[in-house]
Amino acid sequence: MSSTEKLYLEYKSVMQKVADVKYAAAVLQWDQETYLPEKGAEFRGRQLATLSEISHEMFINDKNEGLLKDLLSKDLPQEQKRNVALTWEDYSRLKKLTPEFVRKMSETVSASFFAWIEARKQNSYKIFEPKLAPLVDLKRQEAELYGYEGHPYNALMDEYEKGATVQKIDTIFEDIKLPLRQLLSEIQNDRPVDDSFLRQHFLKQQQWEWGMYLAKQLGFDFERGRQDISEHPFTTNFSSQDVRITTRIDEHDFANMTWSTIHEVGHALYEQGLPPEQYGLPLGEYASLGIHESQSRLWENCVGRGNAFWSYYLPQLKQFFPEQFKDVSKDQFLKAINKVQPSLVRAEADELTYHFHVMVRYELEKRLIEGSLQVKEIPLYWNDQYKALLGVDVPDDKSGCLQDVHWSHGSFGYFATYSLGSFYAAQLWQHANKTIPGLETEISQQGKTKSLLLWLRNNVHKHGRFYNSNELCAAVTGHELDSKVFVSYLKEKLNDLK
Repeated sequence: MSSTEKLYLEYKSVMQKVADVKYAAAVLQWDQETYLPEKGAEFRGRQLATLSEISHEMFINDKNEGLLKDLLSKDLPQEQKRNVALTWEDYSRLKKLTPEFVRKMSETVSASFFAWIEARKQNSYKIFEPKLAPLVDLKRQEAELYGYEGHPYNALMDEYEKGATVQKIDTIFEDIKLPLRQLLSEIQNDRPVDDSFLRQHFLKQQQWEWGMYLAKQLGFDFERGRQDISEHPFTTNFSSQDVRITTRIDEHDFANMTWSTIHEVGHALYEQGLPPEQYGLPLGEYASLGIHESQSRLWENCVGRGNAFWSYYLPQLKQFFPEQFKDVSKDQFLKAINKVQPSLVRAEADELTYHFHVMVRYELEKRLIEGSLQVKEIPLYWNDQYKALLGVDVPDDKSGCLQDVHWSHGSFGYFATYSLGSFYAAQLWQHANKTIPGLETEISQQGKTKSLLLWLRNNVHKHGRFYNSNELCAAVTGHELDSKVFVSYLKEKLNDLK
C-alpha cells in the first residue's frame, strides 16, 4: 500500500468517527421527537449539546487540517479527490465556529424545540417567542462568523443549497409569482371541487396500516428503516442502512397522513440509495436540500397525485376504507386530491399555492436575519402576508406561525429549498418519462414504481455530493434548473383535471 493510500485511509477513518458521533446525536434527536418522556427534555438537551461539541472538535482540529492539505496535494482517483475537496470546503466553513458556539447553539435549539411543542399545545406564540429570540440572535451571529457577500441570509442558505443567494432566489420567485397568480385566478373562476369525502372519519389504526402498505409498495426497505408518529413529519438517517420516517394522523383528514407518508418515503428512498461504502464521506451524503426535496416532491406530487398512480391504487384504497370511498370515482378522487385552494398550512397545501407559503417564510426569514423584522413581530407579519399573498385570514398561532418545526431546529435558510425541490422534481419527472419506456403504463396497470426508483438510484442517488444541484440537474436532464418546466407541468396537469 502506497503512502498516499495510507493517508486516504487515515482520512476516511477520521471522517467516519466524526460521523459516528454525529449520528449518535441524530439518534437522540429522533428519539426526542418521537418517544422522549416529557421530563427528559433538560438532560436530552445537554446530551445533544455535548455530542455536537465533541463532533465539531473532532472535525476542526489542527491535525485534520494538515491531513486534508496533504491529501489536496496528492494525485488521487476521481471520487477520492472529490471527497477530499468537499471535506476541505466543509472544514474551511466550520472552522469559523468555535466548539463553545456550537454547544450554545445546540442547547438553544433544544430549549427552542420544547418551547415550540408547548406553544403548539397551548396555541400561543408568546410561549415560543422567549426561546426563539436568542436562537435568532445566534443565527445572525453565525452568518457573521461564516462571512458572506451581499446579504447575511446568503451565509445561512448556503448551508442547505450551495451557492443559493438572495439575488438568485428573489429572481426565481419573481419569475414564478405572476404565472402562478394567473393560473390561480383561472382556476378560481372554475366550478368548485368537492373534496368533503376526504374529511370523513378514518380510524387511526386503519390509516396507519394504509400508510405502511403504501411505503412498502413504493420501495421503502423496512429492514433498513422504520416509520413512527411525530408532531411534524420528518425523515432522518443514521446511515443508508438505518433511515427513519415519521408521519402524523388526523382521523378527520385522510389527506394529512397519506401524502405526508409518500413525501417522507421520497426522502427516505434517497437516503437508502446513497452508497454505503461512502459512509461518513461527502459522496455518502445528499447533494443538497433542494435535490432532497425534489425526491419527496416527485413521489408525493408527480407520482402520488397522478392519474396513473390512482388508476391502480384507488381500488386498493377502497379495500382499506370500503365505506368512505365506495361511491367515489377516480375522476372525483383525482380532482379532490389536486384541488387548488388558498389555505393556511404549508404542508397540506396544493401544488400551486404551496409556493406562496414558501415565499412568506423566505421573506420573513430574510428580514429577521437582516434585522428589519423582530421576533415579537412575526405573528403580525405572518398574518398580513397570508392575507396579501393567499387571501386567507389566520385564525390562531398554531395554524399560523407555529405550524413549522424548522425555526425550533435552528433551520433558517431552509425554506426556499422546498420550492426549488418542486422545480427540480418537475424537470426530473419530465425526463424520467422520456427515458423510461412505458413508465406510467407500468404504474397504472401494475402499481409498480420500481423502474422509476431504479432510474433515480442510477441518476441521482448514487452520486451523493459529487455534483452540486444545478450540475446534477444538468447531468441528468441536459439543462440546469428551469422553473418554466414546473409551470408547464402544472398547467398540463390541472387542465387534464377540468
